Amino acid sequence: MTQYHDNKQAGYENLKIERQRDDTGMKLHKTVVLVGMMGAGKTAVGKELARMLAVPFLDSDEEIIAAAAMSIAEIFERDGEEFFRAREAEVIARLMRGAPGVLSVGGGAFLSEKTRELISELGVSVWLRADIELLWSRVRQKTTRPLLMTADPRATLAELLAQREPCYAKADLVVETLPAYAIADTARAVLTKLASRVDVLEGVAT
Repeated sequence: MTQYHDNKQAGYENLKIERQRDDTGMKLHKTVVLVGMMGAGKTAVGKELARMLAVPFLDSDEEIIAAAAMSIAEIFERDGEEFFRAREAEVIARLMRGAPGVLSVGGGAFLSEKTRELISELGVSVWLRADIELLWSRVRQKTTRPLLMTADPRATLAELLAQREPCYAKADLVVETLPAYAIADTARAVLTKLASRVDVLEGVAT
């Protein structure tokens, strides 16, 4: 029964892939993983990119929230960051082994060497690079960022950015996120970068 279910599911996935190619003229072979700081626009850009490619959009934070039945801030408070990072790595590994799509991961996820290697092996990473001013303008009013619950959240954000940029720079592709860019503009910029990777995406008009 299990084998039958697996074969049936595989058939559904193949059908979805063929429909995807028919609808868009593009075929995604590997999952596109958007990495970068909180406020870089990974979720918004990821949803638009997934729409353009007619593939599923997934968010590792949302998957963790659904599994734990609590918010990221609550997980940090109850179990600590180390516990959260371990669960985050497990969720990303599971999602990377699914059908090709667009995956947004938390700002700290790409710091893990093991996670970076897995993404490189099974997908392609895209760093949405943004400067401190843009990031701060987007996160300053939010109260759902546990790492910014400090006496000086802007200074904390700048410190995190400085610490993380060397890891983000190891991404396969880099796309600048600018204040003048609409979400669709950034998604199209990602699409243009992906066009250089025929192992990832085919059928992009150039």
